[in-house]
Amino acid sequence: MSFIWLRTTIILCLIFLITAGLWLSHDQLLALIFCGLMLCVLVFFHVFHLNQLFSWAKAADKQKIPVGRGSWSEVFYLISRALRRFGDEAALERSKHERFIQAIQASPNGVLMLDNKDQIEWCNAMSAMHFGINPKSDYMQKIKNLIRQPNFISYLDGEEFSQPLTIRNTGTLQNQVLSLQIFHYGKDEKLLVSRDITQYEQNDAIRRDFVANVSHELRTPLTVLSGFLEIMRDLDLSEEDESRYIELMHEQAGRMQHIVDDLLTLSRLENNYNLIRETTFSLSPLLRMLTRDAIALSKGRHEIVLNQTEAVNLLASESEISSAMSNLISNAVRYTPAGGQIKIDWHLDKKGNGIFSVTDTGMGIPREHIPRLTERFYRVDKSRSSETGGTGLGLAIVKHVLMRHQAHLEISSVEGEGSVFSFTLPTSRIFPIKEVVA
Repeated sequence: MSFIWLRTTIILCLIFLITAGLWLSHDQLLALIFCGLMLCVLVFFHVFHLNQLFSWAKAADKQKIPVGRGSWSEVFYLISRALRRFGDEAALERSKHERFIQAIQASPNGVLMLDNKDQIEWCNAMSAMHFGINPKSDYMQKIKNLIRQPNFISYLDGEEFSQPLTIRNTGTLQNQVLSLQIFHYGKDEKLLVSRDITQYEQNDAIRRDFVANVSHELRTPLTVLSGFLEIMRDLDLSEEDESRYIELMHEQAGRMQHIVDDLLTLSRLENNYNLIRETTFSLSPLLRMLTRDAIALSKGRHEIVLNQTEAVNLLASESEISSAMSNLISNAVRYTPAGGQIKIDWHLDKKGNGIFSVTDTGMGIPREHIPRLTERFYRVDKSRSSETGGTGLGLAIVKHVLMRHQAHLEISSVEGEGSVFSFTLPTSRIFPIKEVVA
């Protein structure tokens, strides 16, 4: 028996006992009046608390629990405890829900929920960016009205979602490539997951270009070598012709060797396990040596000037820094017409950073080509590849060398006037020394 039944039974028994006592010892009318009055008080007591419970149930604020007496105090206490427990559970569920939403929002993939009519119920920020939609204004809009590419509509209607779909240029970003896949859940509802694969597509394109460019760069010298070998095998040649052919084959073999050496250098620089071997060395002798090499390469066709305002020691890989500087200088010599000027400059800025630059008065570079100059085998003018004698890997090597030394290649150029290639080494790698610089 519950405490309510027990307490009510005890109260009724007391009323009836007192009524019986009055009935036997006093007037019977008085006993009936007393019994009726007590029953009315008991009914009024319960009706009063029922009315409090009813008013509380109708009220918007469920936190103000009524204060009861007797059995009703126990009832209101149990309601209050149940509400607190429900509130704690609801708060925990809200917290879990918020954390789940935050996790979905932080995902690098787009997540978009569609109902059974392909209407947008919810999407995270990444999905909104991928598809160029507004989560508020586009709520319950049909996804077909927002993404109108025929291949996507066919994919959505086909109900065959085992393989992802690749689409382009759906959102706010230009040249964006997305991989989409739809998953069923709930009652005929769909989850549209999108992933930005633009970088993967670009990397694949670079790899394809790289293979094609390597094949192209090696095909020419191999064709020359193969042709001369067939001539020397099939024809009786004079010693003079043989000597000339051998010299040409030697040049082509050397060209292939340069390409292979540069490819191995790039592979070594890109290897994360290949740690940089740093030493402290004086920059002045290196700059003078590179200037002499540039003069030798120019063969008197250019005016080459070295301008070094501060003598410093560098903490770096001397061979890698020498390779980067040499590539920039030799490119300037190769691509500057005869009679032009090449200026090699080294100085420290106000913060103590070291700035190296090579300025030429060559043909200049069109603006659209500058972002791609550090790609392997990329050439602004492919017809000049055989004339300049370069492998097309020099600036790619420079880029990776500078990355290993916390530097970045900067290129500025005006078509028809010349170019400036420069990079800045941080102060942590530079130690000024007292030396007179000529």
